[in-house]
Amino acid sequence: MIAQVLVMGVGILSRALPAAYAAAVQNAKKNGLDKAPAVARSSQLALDEALMILNLKESGENVTAEMVQKQYDRYFEANAVEKGGSFYIQSKVYRAKEMLDEYLKEEASDNAKL
Repeated sequence: MIAQVLVMGVGILSRALPAAYAAAVQNAKKNGLDKAPAVARSSQLALDEALMILNLKESGENVTAEMVQKQYDRYFEANAVEKGGSFYIQSKVYRAKEMLDEYLKEEASDNAKL
């Protein structure tokens, strides 16, 4: 009796799973999701997001390394875990500084080429 139930369950699953997979693939193609991106999400922030996190001007113009460092020190220290701050926010502040440092470095190299 148990063997019959197992055989019947396996039979049902062996027909249902491929049908469900085919339906999922068809829906993905229909919605344009059939091609997976090479990288799902980059860990790097956008310039405007990094500026917003460090409370700098909306445009990247006239942002200096000193301004970035000053804001970084201020917000990183304010969100120190030892003082009851948020590690997540501290990480965001760190990534924002990292992105802006890279942006400023690229800007300097572009200006040097001109």
